[in-house]
Amino acid sequence: MKFSVLTIFPEMFSGFLKESIIGRAVHDEKIEISLVDIRDFSKDKHKNVDDRPYGGGAGMVMKPEPLFEAVESVRKKNRHAKVVVLTPQGEIFSQEKAEKFSLEEELILVCGRYEGIDERFYELCADEQISVGDYVLTGGEIPAMAVIDSVARLIPGVLGCSDSVNEESFTQGRLEYPHYTRPYEFKGLKVPDVLLSGNHQEVKKWRSKASFLRTFRKRPDLIIKYPATAEEKKNA
Repeated sequence: MKFSVLTIFPEMFSGFLKESIIGRAVHDEKIEISLVDIRDFSKDKHKNVDDRPYGGGAGMVMKPEPLFEAVESVRKKNRHAKVVVLTPQGEIFSQEKAEKFSLEEELILVCGRYEGIDERFYELCADEQISVGDYVLTGGEIPAMAVIDSVARLIPGVLGCSDSVNEESFTQGRLEYPHYTRPYEFKGLKVPDVLLSGNHQEVKKWRSKASFLRTFRKRPDLIIKYPATAEEKKNA
């Protein structure tokens, strides 16, 4: 899968592309990440990509021309690439959306800046608008990294253990069960004995119950969205 990131700060991605799971996935060619500098498509001699808003108001607005040309430069190679704009006005990003994105051949991630982007760019180019939460950041670069990280780990071969994806939080509309490792006792707190029993059926039952109870206590909205199964009702 390929990610093409449109940004005016490509250097922000240098560490992200080299370290940890993402760095290894890029090195092993499981994913491809291309950084496109929006300023390269500015017709302005100073490479400006923003201007004052019509109607007045604070701040500057990203011009539509450089963004449009940047998108077209990517789409010349792949007309089916999906254009996703990272913006506070977008749909809240979720695990479900990450799974849908992971099926795409290529995502073009547009990192907004300043007060926003000229509305005509959305009308002409945006397939989807995504927000990573109800708060405002200085730009779309960090949200773009979050989307890449979330989607890339769903690509076969990116994670070492495929079972990890199936058991993670939000995969089945539930928070993940608690995890424990050595030592057995730490500051008076012990590992649940069932995890040491060797009885895989009982361990599975415990984890299912713990996952449901954790979700009920911390994210009851998920229980509303994904009602308890017959097994969960029985175990709870």
